[in-house]
Amino acid sequence: MNSGVALVTGASSGIGEATANRLAKAGYKVYGTSRRGAQAGQRTFEILPLDVTREASVEAAITEVMHLHNRIDLLVNNAGFGVAPAAAEESSLEQARAIFDTNFFGIVRMTRAVLPHMRRQGSGRIINIGSVLGFLPMPYMALYSATKHAVAGYSESLDHELRTMGIRVSVIEPAYIKTPFDANFMAPDAPLDDYREVRAAVNKRVKEVVEGADGPEVVAETVLQAALAANPKLRYAAGGLAGRLRLLRRFAPAGLVDAGIRKDLRLTT
Repeated sequence: MNSGVALVTGASSGIGEATANRLAKAGYKVYGTSRRGAQAGQRTFEILPLDVTREASVEAAITEVMHLHNRIDLLVNNAGFGVAPAAAEESSLEQARAIFDTNFFGIVRMTRAVLPHMRRQGSGRIINIGSVLGFLPMPYMALYSATKHAVAGYSESLDHELRTMGIRVSVIEPAYIKTPFDANFMAPDAPLDDYREVRAAVNKRVKEVVEGADGPEVVAETVLQAALAANPKLRYAAGGLAGRLRLLRRFAPAGLVDAGIRKDLRLTT
């Protein structure tokens, strides 16, 4: 059992909710966050209103937890959203900025807010929810993939900076996970007829794969593993498919990986 204080962003559903519940079961005092604040229902953790795109909102949530406990032992950066499968040029620059503002800069804001307290404590864990798309390309999800590449690079660099202060950083990289995440997909704001057919086909294929994917509990268990590890790894694959994809990326010829991605999405050569 663990008696530490944990903060999990984007905890109203899906991976964030499963992670908050798992950490609470393991003994953490857990605060989940949501842009919409608390919703009705029974939970094993408390919900705080927090919008990771607003620095004042981030500071208010951190201040509240510090007022209650005077420490934060674990930050899980999970809040994020995606654009529905579409070609990269079907999203405006404004839409690109919006997804980076949540998926990447939201992590930066949260990290900057908790680090002074963790440095004062001389300990802490920061766990960022990435994706296999942080090391693999995903046609028709270029912006989301770009944010997850950024998360991976930020996490690895940050871990090197903080180790001597007793703070460790890890990134969790799941593959397809069956959650309501796709219900929050933002539609591309500059759709082009040239991509209409392939966009529809990729959307259909992604929905098929997600339907048979692991649930968010797989990610939650991996988060707990990283949080409790005496010597945490920088990167954790969450689930069997994620592990296999990492091995393929590391050891398979680039051409084979490229062909496999296109075959899986049923793209023409």
